Amino acid sequence: MAPMEWWMWLAGGFVLLVAELVTPSGFFIMFFGVGAILTGVAVSVGAVSAPAAQWLVFTVISVLSLLLFRGKIQARVEPDARPPVDSLVGEIATPVDAMAPGAVGRVSLRGSNWEARNEGDTALGANQRCRVTRVSGLQLGVVAE
Repeated sequence: MAPMEWWMWLAGGFVLLVAELVTPSGFFIMFFGVGAILTGVAVSVGAVSAPAAQWLVFTVISVLSLLLFRGKIQARVEPDARPPVDSLVGEIATPVDAMAPGAVGRVSLRGSNWEARNEGDTALGANQRCRVTRVSGLQLGVVAE
């Protein structure tokens, strides 16, 4: 097996970097592009010449950079995809059935039914608007709006 020329590593690396930009890969491909570019640099200065050594350098650089930097880059670039359940506080819900003060029942919120406790001083009628005041596990605290 003949060793790859340095420019082939560089070209392959830049192709992988462009592929990262045009695909939703989740920050995987770019680390292999960086590995290829750095391997091309190492080959061009004569630090690595044997084919097996070139592939070893490429693999080690790619995997190490992936393990060390992917999480940090992803945390900076990609926002948290799922908002925490506590973001339900302040939302408007509607009781499925009437709920007396302190009673536990079901409310409809964001197209789903949730267990809820009426934490207000007034009874809630079916389909009356109420506001979520807390989230405790899968139970919501609600009060009349």
